[in-house]
Amino acid sequence: MITKPSKNYVRKRIHGRVRKKISGTESRPRLNVFRSNKNIYAQLINDDEGVTLVSANTNEKDLNLTSKSNVEAAEQIGKLLAERAIEKGYKTVVFDRGGYIYHGRVKALAEAAREAGLNF
Repeated sequence: MITKPSKNYVRKRIHGRVRKKISGTESRPRLNVFRSNKNIYAQLINDDEGVTLVSANTNEKDLNLTSKSNVEAAEQIGKLLAERAIEKGYKTVVFDRGGYIYHGRVKALAEAAREAGLNF
């Protein structure tokens, strides 16, 4: 019997294809998005050195979120990440949607980061 590959397996294949083309540098880091069923995580990564420069996620203690897994929480994470990135001097980034469809929480995070001042 042939089984259908899992959604996560397919997502990782898509992400691998995207990562062949997208890479973050010191001047233009990669904004990586990971979403689970309960939380959403975003990082700015310098792939030349393999270093995370800035990160934000819904598990942080200082955020007062009613729900960690909805569009509103993703918007807050996008704004928070953009503020932290601009503080450290990063204005332009390369967006890496992590193999997810650009819709819902991923789209909300990206648009909130753009509104807060990041260019991509």
